[in-house]
Amino acid sequence: MFDWRKVPKPILALAPMADMTDQPFCRICKEVGVPYIWREMVSAEAIVRGNLKTRAMTEISDLERPVIQQLFGNDPAKLAEAARIVEELQKPDGIDINMGCPVKKITENFDGSSLMRDPVRAADIVKALKSAVKVPVTVKTRLGWSKDDEILEFSKIIESAGADLITIHGRTKEQGYTGVANWGRIGEVKELISIPVILNGDVVDGETARRALEISNADGVMLGRGALGNPWVFGEIASALQVRGTRYEVPDFSDRISVVLRHARYQVERYGEQGLVKLRKHLPFYFKKELKTEYPQIDFTDLRSKLVRITTLSELEEILKKLSS
Repeated sequence: MFDWRKVPKPILALAPMADMTDQPFCRICKEVGVPYIWREMVSAEAIVRGNLKTRAMTEISDLERPVIQQLFGNDPAKLAEAARIVEELQKPDGIDINMGCPVKKITENFDGSSLMRDPVRAADIVKALKSAVKVPVTVKTRLGWSKDDEILEFSKIIESAGADLITIHGRTKEQGYTGVANWGRIGEVKELISIPVILNGDVVDGETARRALEISNADGVMLGRGALGNPWVFGEIASALQVRGTRYEVPDFSDRISVVLRHARYQVERYGEQGLVKLRKHLPFYFKKELKTEYPQIDFTDLRSKLVRITTLSELEEILKKLSS
């Protein structure tokens, strides 16, 4: 078991994203150098009830480690039992509690960022998990429900409850993903508490990572949407932050195709060929319209249209083979 306080800084991590950060994508991210993986959130209720599909979502490949499994829910006892089950079955390197998801279907059940409105319950959840598992317990949250200074008191409560690390998305629940992340407010949290603080929100490349850490003095950065279709971004960030031993080379088009094909093969290995339907969500991110400037000979609009309709691995291979010929 590792200690987040002793982990070399800055911490660079992949954010948990529903339907995106599953085992195949996390393997790809690890291969290109992502140090820490946060796997997509799963329902504590479903884990406790023995839902096989949900439990399968928590299966970990050793090629992904270290892996932090995120859970969501609002009942301290059920979350603790779910954490115990996941630890016993999958042996993750940590358990994270979702206290930040702003999506209505999560918050209307008083899960996710709704927990910021009940700090006592949030603290009870952290305490329950700390008693149930041996691995580190972390929390991912936001600046607040409606006001971005709510995190100041909330973070102290979470620390006192025993959390080993906190990740803060620099927006409120009401902001969702609009507006600009407030890195300065995260910096205020860093001054208030002693556990490691990871910054999340609006970090998309090496320069934004450098500025975010300069402003916040956070212990690391976590990327979500900025890593979709661009797992290499972590190498760029490590280079920009002068992480020792980092050598970053901008991926060329053949690198991109190679990674997409490996991702697809991992998808088939994990889910069978029907898993390629799920891969369709990722494929447009690998071939964004911004690449048009660099590769004007490729019709990226047409390419993405074809990719979101693939059903077989051979079909994908044929499309990508024509690109590289």
